[in-house]
Amino acid sequence: MAKNTKVILLDSVNGLGQSGDVVEVSAGYARNFLIPQGYAFTWTKRAAAQIEQLQRARRAQALASREDAVAAKEAIEGTTVEITAKVSESGKLFGAISAPEVAKALSAKGNAVSAKAITVDNIKTTGDFTATVQLHPEISAQFTVKVVAE
Repeated sequence: MAKNTKVILLDSVNGLGQSGDVVEVSAGYARNFLIPQGYAFTWTKRAAAQIEQLQRARRAQALASREDAVAAKEAIEGTTVEITAKVSESGKLFGAISAPEVAKALSAKGNAVSAKAITVDNIKTTGDFTATVQLHPEISAQFTVKVVAE
């Protein structure tokens, strides 16, 4: 049984690649996650035409979205997003603050981004934390997440 297999990404996957990229991943990862979730399909020799079509569409979209990403970076860079959470007496949160909650708080400030594009460690205490949002394959913005007690 093959340990690795080639797949063509249909959607951007953090740490793996962008839409239209051909990547080699473990067979189990492809079979159990990427393909069933619709993130990829199995690479074949006949899929070369599909790869080219996906890459052309991605290049056209990248030109249009690059200007939007630069504008969004200027709006997001250096801002502070405040999230209130229930806290125990020792200062630890009941649960954790993760990327979807940060994305929701950022959207409330007028900067709608996908939770998949946000990189932040699971926050389990109050305080200030740095988060990064990937706006474009070449453009990212950093901002601060401030967690305060409810």
